[in-house]
Amino acid sequence: MKLALLAALAPAAIAFAPARLPSNRASPLMVSSAPKKEARAADLAADFEAVGPEDVVGEGSQGGAKAGQAEVVLVGCGAPNRGMGWYHAVQMLEGRCPSASLDYIVEPWFLGPGAEGPGGPEFNDWAKDTAAAHGTVFGTSVADLPEPKQPRVALISGRTADNPRLLGECIDAGCKCIYLEKPGAPTVKELAEMKERADEAGIEVLMGYNKNVCKYVRKTREFAETVPGSHVTFVSNNAYENTPESLGECFERNAEGMLKNMAIHELALLVSFYDVSVENIESVTADKEFSSMQTLPGPSGKEFTDFDKIKFTIKTKTGKEVSVAADRCGGTDSYATVTDADGKEVFRYWMPDEDDKVKVKALQEKYPTAMPYFFTQDPDYVTVKERVAKHTASGDEAEGVATIGIAVETLRVAEYLTPTLMEQLSE
Repeated sequence: MKLALLAALAPAAIAFAPARLPSNRASPLMVSSAPKKEARAADLAADFEAVGPEDVVGEGSQGGAKAGQAEVVLVGCGAPNRGMGWYHAVQMLEGRCPSASLDYIVEPWFLGPGAEGPGGPEFNDWAKDTAAAHGTVFGTSVADLPEPKQPRVALISGRTADNPRLLGECIDAGCKCIYLEKPGAPTVKELAEMKERADEAGIEVLMGYNKNVCKYVRKTREFAETVPGSHVTFVSNNAYENTPESLGECFERNAEGMLKNMAIHELALLVSFYDVSVENIESVTADKEFSSMQTLPGPSGKEFTDFDKIKFTIKTKTGKEVSVAADRCGGTDSYATVTDADGKEVFRYWMPDEDDKVKVKALQEKYPTAMPYFFTQDPDYVTVKERVAKHTASGDEAEGVATIGIAVETLRVAEYLTPTLMEQLSE
């Protein structure tokens, strides 16, 4: 299906005109992608920690990027209250990312074959309201986008398996920068090929690893530096029901597996800040008492094997040691701990903290049926999007935002750890 315009539903929306640009088109906005020092990367969250749902610019996005803004194309929106892309859209439409103007939403499933299926009617109602209120144009194909009027950034938040194709389409559509949701691609090989294609086109690809700029991560790392012999553990929780039905649906929807999905943010932290790479891992040890692995049928009837919770410790050849714990059914909050040389916990910082819980409550009241983890990570999503949009529009460096190079190594680590940990839990 061609990119479908909701003009009949919302006269403010304007039709897409096909515009195909050469795949080797180089961006005139060339910015160094050299990573900053750790201390600079760790300080980012402070810029947006105080931004809440009430802190909007004017009346939010209103139909077309202005000078100084990036023209954002959201590719893969997902269902209202369920899809990560939808929540990205909400934040931009509310004006919470002032350098971002959400001008186009490409959603081939709910505007196509899935229009009458689960989530389809809800999406189309939301799309109609959004087009009318903000002038956002909806469609089904990146290939039908018109030429950009302001520097264009694509936020790709679709199925991981579709990302290699979508990245190529976004390069052809004149994007100067691409924001790619984790893990980026199903395999290391595909992600490395995506990086190579973007490099050849002169397009920077930045990743949605929001925990790299997260307040609790920054504060934990800062405290750990003051404790001789300290050990950091990053704990990630989701709030799925602990039932075969709920976990089976989760396993199928996130078929790449927990370490490439839920816990990939923690692995990105390890790669970014703890010298973790496949070549530098000396040992990895699963905590068998905490961890659990199940084989469950998804809604399709096909069986999937994955961790419903996992905890492990990595030691590197350069002498660093760090732990990660992830629990699909552990609740809505994530946190990090610091223990001293004797193994005694001396610090714990939660996400959200007490200040952020006020904002989380406001968001829960505003969007009562949305995924709970949207709200606990809300300010970090804003931080990353604003940094990427400002980078696209003005050339300012997107400090602290992970590059696709970090993502390639993170995915390599995930592919190394998954069979290693599964083997340990099977012993």
